Amino acid sequence: MQKEITYFGQKMIIACDEKCNKAWGINSRPRIQLDENNNDDYAFLSDDELGIAPIDPETYEGDCAKPVDNIEKLNKWCCRECERCKISKPNELIVLKDFTKRVYNINKTER
Repeated sequence: MQKEITYFGQKMIIACDEKCNKAWGINSRPRIQLDENNNDDYAFLSDDELGIAPIDPETYEGDCAKPVDNIEKLNKWCCRECERCKISKPNELIVLKDFTKRVYNINKTER
């Protein structure tokens, strides 16, 4: 799913995989710490490792919560909190994260 939005005064495209039942939020998705000396070196767990996400992960953006039905999709929560969404400029290639496997915060080749 894609939608054109105005983001900080600029036309942008927000896209998602529409798997809200698997969306925990960027700050709430369970992860494993890979380097105890580097807080940024972690991996988000895959969808299969986690199962279904909470309907309300208790994170909000303004008056917007995680969508519970299609009419609410791609709201402020999606844009700023959802780990499954991507914001890009119009006409840019949009590649969403693949949560069928662990998603590393730091590229594996950088370790």
